Amino acid sequence: MSTEMNITLEDGKKLIQFVRKNIESYLETGKRITIPEELKTKFNTKCGAFVTLNRHNVGGNPLRGCIGYIEPEYELCEVLYRVSVNAACEDPRFPSVKLEEMDNIVIEISILTPPKLIETNNPEEIINQIKIGEDGLIMEKGMRRGLLLPQVPVEHDRNWDAQTFLEQTCQKAWLSKDCWKQENTNIYKFSAILFEETEPRGEVVRKELSS
Repeated sequence: MSTEMNITLEDGKKLIQFVRKNIESYLETGKRITIPEELKTKFNTKCGAFVTLNRHNVGGNPLRGCIGYIEPEYELCEVLYRVSVNAACEDPRFPSVKLEEMDNIVIEISILTPPKLIETNNPEEIINQIKIGEDGLIMEKGMRRGLLLPQVPVEHDRNWDAQTFLEQTCQKAWLSKDCWKQENTNIYKFSAILFEETEPRGEVVRKELSS
């Protein structure tokens, strides 16, 4: 899949609606919905994707759950089918979402391009290759791996620079914050197409980030 993914706003609306229906069906009945044939046909490219659940109109960090697949192992519709319920019920940082909470949760999806290895061990060159508000990061060392999406450094009144973003990604992987400077650490970057509800069950917009 190229970095120029042909995903329209109308596509984003359909995918968000699918994600919400799948989550709410599972919370109410214990069963996921069937993937509509239209989505199977249209969204059959393999890619990574994340589903993020945020509490609406709360101060501080509104995150309520976020789960995804990094690598392009499954077709987009299948990824969202899997991780939508996982984000609601299996994020280890939070208790499982209750059905009534969905009235105050906005859904965001991030459709990822394949990760690209940053091929240099020079810390200054690494910093110069990262575009805040455009790139997400993956930090990998040994068996440890951590990911932060492109929106993380610029949301919720954050104003991270590239070095802070690198340090935070190291810590997400349970590594020392300066491990990004070490030769045996692999750093990958990727971009994403983002869609989100403006309010619970509200209008869906394509999310534009700025540093």
